[in-house]
Amino acid sequence: MAHMLIIGGGLAGGTAAEALRDEGFDGDITVIAGEAHPPYQRPPLSKGYLGGTEGIDAVILHPADWYAEHGIRLVTGVSATSLDPAAYAVHLEDGERLSYDAVLLATGATPRMLPLPGHELPGVTTLRRLDDSDALAAQLRGGGRRLVVIGAGWIGMEVAATARGFGNEVAILEQGAVPLGAAVGPEMGEVFRRLHLDHGVDLRTSVGVDRIVGDGRAEGVVVDGETLGADLVLVGVGAVPNTALAEAAGLDIQNGVLTDAALRTSARGVFAAGDVANAFHPVLQQHVRSEHWANALNAGKVVARSMLGLPASHDDIPYFYTDQYDLGMELSGYAPLMRDASIVVRGDLEAREFIAFWTDGASSADTGRVVAGMNVNVWDVNEDVQALIRSGARVDSERLRDPDVPLTELMP
Repeated sequence: MAHMLIIGGGLAGGTAAEALRDEGFDGDITVIAGEAHPPYQRPPLSKGYLGGTEGIDAVILHPADWYAEHGIRLVTGVSATSLDPAAYAVHLEDGERLSYDAVLLATGATPRMLPLPGHELPGVTTLRRLDDSDALAAQLRGGGRRLVVIGAGWIGMEVAATARGFGNEVAILEQGAVPLGAAVGPEMGEVFRRLHLDHGVDLRTSVGVDRIVGDGRAEGVVVDGETLGADLVLVGVGAVPNTALAEAAGLDIQNGVLTDAALRTSARGVFAAGDVANAFHPVLQQHVRSEHWANALNAGKVVARSMLGLPASHDDIPYFYTDQYDLGMELSGYAPLMRDASIVVRGDLEAREFIAFWTDGASSADTGRVVAGMNVNVWDVNEDVQALIRSGARVDSERLRDPDVPLTELMP
């Protein structure tokens, strides 16, 4: 009987296991989760779960007994130590050797830790795992703490918003000119900067962090010579894909495990999905590594078909969402095409109720192809935004800007 092996206990791995059964596969499935928990998703860890508005059910994909009921062997708290593609085998840290017919590497990523003096002090943390969120919640939910966040990316900004909601003092330190500049550019980054300033965050951009200081635990962060007091320091400066297993096995590595559009790696019978995979996107005609929720969810479904030898292509439009204070946002689009695009805003930027469209403007300044769209506190439009992107239609900027023109009328 065929054996499908999944290494990784995140959303991509958990979704792939479920999708294999949904596709009718009745052979053996083993999921190796390095953490003590069943496979889970990460977005609530910095939002609702951290804030206490969502419970563990919003995080864990399925309880452990679900896997048993579906004939899936779930191994938790054990990591894979080696992959032998020639022998179609994986070794685990407890000494077990597992043979497979197809194996999925969904090993995720590890938060990057800045090599700052004092980074090893107790009270300095990152947020990636469920246990990290639990530890943060224990520190922040009582309020009255001083949190310093190094890095104004999505994780840092979301945790900052959640911490402020509990009545903590929060400072965010960012070396770039605006928060989220790499993700949404300076104009939209300014929206989030004002949002956090309006909620009392000490947000400092274009600054350099010198070191973390403290006697026995973190007590402050030195930024451009000034010491900011801190009871807790969160480092949120990105993540590094966990490629060690794949690299040691001789797979092609380039900012993650390289795959084709069907999520096949350079080794026969070995697949990769989620944060660790640098997958070829058939629309962009280039490799893209995404650490977002929707990528892991959709890739898990695609890779299940691919592992079964069925037609499969991971060609979804990348999607992301965030919740910060009273701002909710959805972003769909192609990050590589956003960098040189122009932005057209529909709605009220100052009130933070708008849709921002990134257009390539290749033919004229007045028309452009929409390559991304971000709806902020405007709901039930994301499907239309994605359809507009997918259509490839060239759109008149004035009609795109006009809220009285339905998005459906802008498509061929």
